[in-house]
Amino acid sequence: MVDLQPARLDALFRALGDATRRGMLSDLAAGPRSVGELAAPHRMSLAAASKHIKTLERAGLVRRQVQGRTHLCRLEPAALASVDSWLGFYRRFWTGRLDALEAALREEETTR
Repeated sequence: MVDLQPARLDALFRALGDATRRGMLSDLAAGPRSVGELAAPHRMSLAAASKHIKTLERAGLVRRQVQGRTHLCRLEPAALASVDSWLGFYRRFWTGRLDALEAALREEETTR
């Protein structure tokens, strides 16, 4: 199994557990966005958007760069790769179980 630090994994899933933050990540997948651009589709204040972005930053999913008065956010996809690796263990586990079930059902079917 992939060995991620529990606190890091908790931060990643906490960040991904909110629909607004997932929406922001989706927007960032198209390219860098300002805090205002990330806030606009969710009809929230800049302060509320900034709190969401801070959660994403703590999880390592977003990097914020200050350019004058503009805070520009970028997606950090490496953190998502960590989540995918962690989930991959369970994906392989369940695929193996389902393959074994399929084989057992086919064997039962041929013995009838």
